[in-house]
Amino acid sequence: MTGTMSDFRKAADELRNWGRWGDDDELGTLNFITPKKVAEAAGLVKRGKVIPLGGDFSSGGPQGAFKFRQNPVHVMTIDGGDASTLVRYGPEWLRNAVASDVSAFFADNPFRFNDDMIVMPLQAATQWDALSHVYYEDKLYNGFPADSVTSFGAYHLGIEKVDVKGIVSRGVLLDVVAHRGAEVFCEPGRPITPDELDEIVTRQNVEIRSGDIVVVHTGWWTCFLSTGDGGQAGSGLHWTCASWLHRHEVAAVAADNLMVEDPDPSNGVEGTFLPMHMLCLRDMGLMLGEYWDLGQLAADCAADGIYEFQLVAPPLKVVGAVGAPVSPIAIK
Repeated sequence: MTGTMSDFRKAADELRNWGRWGDDDELGTLNFITPKKVAEAAGLVKRGKVIPLGGDFSSGGPQGAFKFRQNPVHVMTIDGGDASTLVRYGPEWLRNAVASDVSAFFADNPFRFNDDMIVMPLQAATQWDALSHVYYEDKLYNGFPADSVTSFGAYHLGIEKVDVKGIVSRGVLLDVVAHRGAEVFCEPGRPITPDELDEIVTRQNVEIRSGDIVVVHTGWWTCFLSTGDGGQAGSGLHWTCASWLHRHEVAAVAADNLMVEDPDPSNGVEGTFLPMHMLCLRDMGLMLGEYWDLGQLAADCAADGIYEFQLVAPPLKVVGAVGAPVSPIAIK
């Protein structure tokens, strides 16, 4: 069912955290992660098992379906052939420039090395949205002006501002795939509602506490790994789940799909796009993690019946960035 702008504005007023942690706050709901919370998360490690939650950053990533973002381009800048082959067989301009310099360095000692670089959107694969990523009506989270994000980057709410939080906390997996009995992934047209999240919490016998990072398994990434179709639709959180996250004082939320929330406009708000993004990032100050690989974690949690873990997920500290790659790990 489609919500109205009146419904949206009512929810925004109820969950807006502006000023809650001071007028200069740039951390939002990460403030719920206290030193006590970090210690609690460390205490969850019993087996010492490390489960990676990050996808590959490669030319085969999920962004090929979207024109405004592309998959990473990985380029070798120095490789094994540069020490000799290019000097002997390369074109004249190359012999007189790069290759000759490299060859001279290698000439009288056994040391060799390879080097490379990558060109990519910062949200090409597994990543966090910074609080500066989404806004409306010319305001970012906590009332910071939208024009403080310029071509030089985000002056307020850049991804580097979260460095003081890690990000490390108690993670809780909510396995929608298992709850629905879906074989692979949650099909489009059936958004995940607040009531369903409550059902999953009860079914898994787990509690959502202040400062937790909620991780939602929809099965989308597992499906992507088999099909390679980054544009395939799937269900996500209904926009009203923003209020559920607010009520539970969740520090951040991540999912294995491309938007966390359900992208179907028939399940959104009339006259707008991605309303949960606006409520979470702009009003609540709650970061969103997208494209997380949760298949192995879901299998492990189903096997031992334990859906809580220490989550370690610091983003790459790119100054002024509105999002950044992350290679998160769950430790149980």
